Amino acid sequence: MNSLFLLIPLGIVMVAAALWAFIWAVGSGQFDDLESPAHRVLMEENDRPTTETEKPNGDGSAEHD
Repeated sequence: MNSLFLLIPLGIVMVAAALWAFIWAVGSGQFDDLESPAHRVLMEENDRPTTETEKPNGDGSAEHD
């Protein structure tokens, strides 16, 4: 019975934190674009910009150091 005095307030705090995180995510635009990440997976690696550690070869591919 004494554990209920700890678990019920702890559960209410956790639900409040989850609700706050969801409201923050919606307000900050986390759920605005759900299509682009799915299409980004299909893009070829040559479409992304090269970084400083990659040296382009003559055939268009990149070579890592």
